[in-house]
Amino acid sequence: MQEHDSTSACYWHPDRATRLACTQCSRAICVDCSNDAAVGQRCPDHAGSPGRHRIIDARRATRSQSGLRNAPFVKWTMIVTVSIHIIGIVSPDIADWMAGTRVRGGFIPDGHIDHNNAALQDGEIWRMVTHALLHSRSLIWHILFNMYWFYLFGPALERRVGSVPFAGLYVASAAAGSAGGFILGPPNMIAVGASGAMFGLLGAWLYASWRMRSSSIWRQRLNQLAVVLAINLALPLLVPLIAWEAHLGGLVGGLAVAIGWNWWAVDSNKPEMRRTLVAITVLLISVGLVLLV
Repeated sequence: MQEHDSTSACYWHPDRATRLACTQCSRAICVDCSNDAAVGQRCPDHAGSPGRHRIIDARRATRSQSGLRNAPFVKWTMIVTVSIHIIGIVSPDIADWMAGTRVRGGFIPDGHIDHNNAALQDGEIWRMVTHALLHSRSLIWHILFNMYWFYLFGPALERRVGSVPFAGLYVASAAAGSAGGFILGPPNMIAVGASGAMFGLLGAWLYASWRMRSSSIWRQRLNQLAVVLAINLALPLLVPLIAWEAHLGGLVGGLAVAIGWNWWAVDSNKPEMRRTLVAITVLLISVGLVLLV
């Protein structure tokens, strides 16, 4: 078994301190990334034996790594968001209270929990987060796309960093998206949806993939995420009524949280607490920007 002389961070899980190292490439790996080989242990990239064979740890591949298992924040946030959407469809009165009031010949968006630049200017700061619970009632793809994105990018990240820090990332990204809409959008801008928070998750994954780009697996993931980002940044040019300002704000917020995690939480003996504090800091900065502007 090969060990580092000093404690290092696992190249696959940068928040985990370890003294193990791959016997082939000498990169630091944690216990979960270690694959037993004929001599010592190997990292996930070099777990395969020479030739066309590859070692696969079936227990690790299936244990708590699929779907919403061990991702309670993602699961319950999806349940609450979809439930609110269904309630809004079933009860127009409740929907009007949340997102606006219907009037003859039109619609006045003066609800209580949507993103509303005029309301934010009046001090209704809670809207910076609650807007993520609302989605368009007329465009079903809006909530379907966001929840599918959440399902793809959320659980794995929550399992890696912990539920409380992940919740902080989600809320901070939603607030950063709202701040982007407030600062860059028109004074009468109205918006709903969790897209800002989704772009925050994308930003966190982009930063993690960029840091681990020396690994072929992470380099491939970085390329895939870059394509996803490019497509979504181009969508506002093709599809009207997309709040690109909120998307950009959420992306910046997620990147800021991930950078803070890497700078302050790696090699810490209390990584979850530090990640949570980083997310709270980004949240407070977003709120502060809105208040100052």
